[in-house]
Amino acid sequence: MIKACALTLTLCLGCTGIALAQDSPAADAAPRAWQSLAPEQQQLLNKFKDKWAGLPPQRQQALAKGSERWLHMSEEERAGAKQRFGQWRQMPPEQRQQLRERWQRFRSLPPERQARIRESYQRFKSLPPERRKELRQKWRSLTPEQRRARFRH
Repeated sequence: MIKACALTLTLCLGCTGIALAQDSPAADAAPRAWQSLAPEQQQLLNKFKDKWAGLPPQRQQALAKGSERWLHMSEEERAGAKQRFGQWRQMPPEQRQQLRERWQRFRSLPPERQARIRESYQRFKSLPPERRKELRQKWRSLTPEQRRARFRH
């Protein structure tokens, strides 16, 4: 079970690039010693043990943070993460790149704007499926200019 979790975590952290973004700019990351990781983190990240010291500090920090998050997830949250990673792996490279770019744009927004977007998304998720489908169709029918105008507000 631990190996399956470790493999999933490694793939999530190693391949997606957006799954577990850092809170601080990547350039500010300090190297993280392997010994500073908790034993549970070391077990999850064992695949990286021999090459840990050679990883860029940003990568070390992202892996450490991701492993910590993984260890604190419920089984339900882990199942959701595995599902999302499966979807990510099925995407064509161009679509992955678009998502990375969108994530970077989102992360560059002021915190208040990010919070408003998250709140809007939560409201959207709470709608009945028929209403969400209706709104998606309406959004797709808008021109890029109309979408930008709505997005600004």
